[in-house]
Amino acid sequence: MKKISIIGSTGSIGRQALDVVDQMSDIKVSSLACGRNRELLLMQARKYMPHLISCECEEDALWLKEDLKELPIEVMYGNQGLRAVAEDDESDLLLNAIVGMKGIMPTVYAIKKGRDIALANKETLVAAGQIIMPLAKENGVRILPVDSEHSAIFQSLKGNRSEEIKRILLTASGGPFRGMSLEELEKVTLSDALKNPNWSMGKKVTVDSATMINKGLEVIEAHWLFDVPLNRIQVLVHPESILHSAVEFYDGAVIGQMGVPDMRIPIHYALTYPRRGELSVDSLDLFQIGALHFYHPDMETFFGLQLAFDASLTGGNMPCVFNAANEEAVRAFLEERISFTEIPVLIQQAMMESDYEDDPTLDDILATEKDVKKLVEKLIKENS
Repeated sequence: MKKISIIGSTGSIGRQALDVVDQMSDIKVSSLACGRNRELLLMQARKYMPHLISCECEEDALWLKEDLKELPIEVMYGNQGLRAVAEDDESDLLLNAIVGMKGIMPTVYAIKKGRDIALANKETLVAAGQIIMPLAKENGVRILPVDSEHSAIFQSLKGNRSEEIKRILLTASGGPFRGMSLEELEKVTLSDALKNPNWSMGKKVTVDSATMINKGLEVIEAHWLFDVPLNRIQVLVHPESILHSAVEFYDGAVIGQMGVPDMRIPIHYALTYPRRGELSVDSLDLFQIGALHFYHPDMETFFGLQLAFDASLTGGNMPCVFNAANEEAVRAFLEERISFTEIPVLIQQAMMESDYEDDPTLDDILATEKDVKKLVEKLIKENS
């Protein structure tokens, strides 16, 4: 029986992970953590009976304690609760499905406890990959990717060595605005940006997919996960989202992973690795699909993707600057305080105005995040 902990259990990835658990007889939920969705966390606690749950604020924790007082479930809150779930001694694996920079520290806590990580939190490697990957190696911890693209690369590498990689072919759906001009993007509304044609994701990730900044974050992640330089990572726009990514080896072979666009497939692989169990999802019908298409990304119109390459090539704390600026800009867009096309503009401004640090510590990374978010808010006020 494998025991798992989930941080971000009420979010999109967390909910789909529990759908996978429902189909597995040999996985037990040990602990859960969420933000403010206390009603859903209560339902999850009663259904899966973890020994520990945590939420963001004390008020919700008191409410949960009262409702669960007859059950042997410990209720915690805040950073202390998040850390307790990450370090859960009864758990074999942590699924980090939280969105944002706040996902970094739980990853660090779990690694130091020797816990394997199923990683859906992009920011962990984007902002702190140079710290996280050596730390995982030092503690003998496996980082198992949950993103469909990185899972596809991980699966394609099975039986092969990373030094045999010639290129990583990282696919992108192109989002709902593929083929649009910059002038057309200026008319995009929040409602438009939240309509992803293929994937069901949370609001922040859906907007990131629409700007193609999500793919930029994934490029940086792939660089750290698979120890491949940026000039050997190629982004392919693939509207059907059937080939989830591929690896080209030096002998000319290209190995990829295909499947219907369903996040439960990579989640299931991470939870059950190194074996494959049975999962009830739609079968891939290639006869019905008929054809697959691939295009070069438009990195001038969707220049947030180019900024990601620039940030990663610069290195140091610049990927953190890129990520934190995007996080704050997307938050402002979701609050309808800025336009869609202002998101990459704000990121570019933040990268130009932020102080560069060549070899940042974890404290430096966290300080950079705070400074950049303040800077972006200042820029928004100045630009309005």
